[in-house]
Amino acid sequence: MLRHLRAILLAATAITAAAAPAMAEDAPAAAETAATEGVWNLGDLYASDADWTAAYEKLKGEVPNIEACKDKLVQDGATLLSCLEAMSAFQKEGLRLFTYAMLKSDENLSISANTERKQQAQMLFVQYGAATSWFSPTILAAGKEKIDAFRAEQPKLNDVFGFMLDNVLRAAPHTLSPESETIMALSGDVTGKVGDIYDIFSAAELPFPTVKLASGEEVRIDQAAYTKYRQEPNRDDRKAVFDAFWGKWKEFEGTLGANLSAHVAGHVFDAKARHYDNALQDALFGDNMPEAVYRQLVTQVNAALPSLHRYFKLRKKMLGIEGDLGYYDIYPPLVQLDKKFPLAEGERLSLEALAPLGDEYIGDLKQMFSSNWMHVYPAAGKASGAYMMGAAYDVHPYLLMNYNDDYESMSTLAHEAGHGVHTMLAKKAQPFEKSDYSTFTAETASIMNEMLLQDYMIKNAATKEEKLYYLGMALETMRGTWFRQTMFAEFELKIHEEAEAGKPLSGARMTELYCDLLKKYHGDAEGVMKIDPTYCIEWAYIPHFYRNFYVYQYATSITGAALLAQRIETGDPKERDTFLDLLKAGGSDYPYELYKKAGIDMATPEPYLALVARMNKIMDEMEALLAQP
Repeated sequence: MLRHLRAILLAATAITAAAAPAMAEDAPAAAETAATEGVWNLGDLYASDADWTAAYEKLKGEVPNIEACKDKLVQDGATLLSCLEAMSAFQKEGLRLFTYAMLKSDENLSISANTERKQQAQMLFVQYGAATSWFSPTILAAGKEKIDAFRAEQPKLNDVFGFMLDNVLRAAPHTLSPESETIMALSGDVTGKVGDIYDIFSAAELPFPTVKLASGEEVRIDQAAYTKYRQEPNRDDRKAVFDAFWGKWKEFEGTLGANLSAHVAGHVFDAKARHYDNALQDALFGDNMPEAVYRQLVTQVNAALPSLHRYFKLRKKMLGIEGDLGYYDIYPPLVQLDKKFPLAEGERLSLEALAPLGDEYIGDLKQMFSSNWMHVYPAAGKASGAYMMGAAYDVHPYLLMNYNDDYESMSTLAHEAGHGVHTMLAKKAQPFEKSDYSTFTAETASIMNEMLLQDYMIKNAATKEEKLYYLGMALETMRGTWFRQTMFAEFELKIHEEAEAGKPLSGARMTELYCDLLKKYHGDAEGVMKIDPTYCIEWAYIPHFYRNFYVYQYATSITGAALLAQRIETGDPKERDTFLDLLKAGGSDYPYELYKKAGIDMATPEPYLALVARMNKIMDEMEALLAQP
């Protein structure tokens, strides 16, 4: 019934952002010490672990009552409505349970009791899925004519559950018998384990290496340190960090390859069992997303690689690099900015930058910043990256951050706040059953915030160097969110196609496929950048690959966000309202259709060409600034 529910049934470990890191580029992991401030208040969900357990046991006891609807679901409209309301209430409370369990677990992934609690919540939804596996087959057996008659008889069936019922009827070719649906639901507990294995291994058990920097300092290169030290101004230090970090991941190539291969096999199994043409079609079906959008994205990004290569040449020039540009030269800022952005300053600047979105938006943003809704600072064992969790309908959204007082942290804050306000607006405008929006529109909301912040900082830069810094960071957003995420999407498509063709999918084969893409995207053959094969293990580090064709939505979203931001910055209130209407729509329509209502067709080349034009305009401005004395 809900996207969040589907994600949990697949044992996804992060919802909306972010997955995943909600920053499209891989975001920093936890540091070694915890801060005592900036900790969220989970008491808004449940007052204690004991209260969570009591609520869990109570909800678990409701499963047989839900299952009892099986034989009476379509006997009349009133019964159908009653059963749907009971299922909806179960989902609402179940998502609240899962939210608490997930957030508690992500505070410190090394605490097994918290991890087990999250698994309990996931398993409850697996049991619920098995107990309601007959739902879609029963609706389909009743037929559209009968269901439409019920909807006419019971207006709430149409107003609240109509979109969901239409979606069920649309899925007729891919819906199995009740017995088979039960088996498919139960399989979710098996196929979902691979993501948990990756999370625990990468965050808590991978033996990270130690590197001695040119300064004499010895640092342990875990995920947080890798994110930090890959930006070192000393090129030898950057290379040493890359060599050590990727060398360690390479040691586990076989194990991580087997784990990701099992994940892919689960997708292929589901696609075949449900009679889809391929795993991509299966993954996109829930959003009713045309495959043409995914494939158009890959086509347009490949056509735009000369602009990416132009950026790399500009980067090489600005960093003063002699000889070959290396993969480890991507991350240091083009201009050093000796400026800190503590949390309070990041919040202030975000509010100023996002003012064009109007009073309602800013009011929700202020409430978010002034409340204990965020877990702000890095801590030992804490989940990596950043995300917004808003699945608990009757409770405010929560934000996980790993804030480091730098510009990137401030940008991440604006990004996640975009998800948060999106959630708040959708919940105010939509009932629970229609509030759960697609990632496709979610990332538009968050990347819009990033772009407005970028434009604000560029406009208000005090010096030429500061302006160059923000322009460079804008280019990095495009590289990391448009090109890099599309490279991920292309890799994800390739490994699924290999599995569907019956080819063995080992870690070594994944490295080979990923290496070809790294070289293509970074201009190895054109002499733009030299890709060291050591770094081709990078695929094993990317958590997004456990999200099932998730990452492409970052790239489509930055495309749409760029057009919407450009329109909003004209100051026309109608353009702002068009964007806000997109957010308030929540999950009341398919995301592709919502985009079209906002005047953007993502299956055509035009939006992507506009983003390339924005990128080239930024480089034109940078080159003009560099030509000044």
